[in-house]
Amino acid sequence: MGYLSGVTEVTVRYWAAARDAAGVAEERLMAETLAAVIEAAVDRHGPRLAEVLTRCSFLIDEKPAGRRDPATLALRPGSVVEALPPFAGG
Repeated sequence: MGYLSGVTEVTVRYWAAARDAAGVAEERLMAETLAAVIEAAVDRHGPRLAEVLTRCSFLIDEKPAGRRDPATLALRPGSVVEALPPFAGG
């Protein structure tokens, strides 16, 4: 049985513009994939966050999600997902 067998609680951390759009730096959401985290966050915080998240890169447990399909990135109980908007001045 894989991690996709059920929805689990994960921690989501928002950085920079994502934090501003969400109105919180961190929260817990129920999700089984990165796509489900994004959907739950947008449902909770609205279209401004949706716009920011389209430009974000994501870390899952400190590992880059890269360009992989978010629907295929399974989360485990206690996973930490970080939303990282592009940073100026790199």
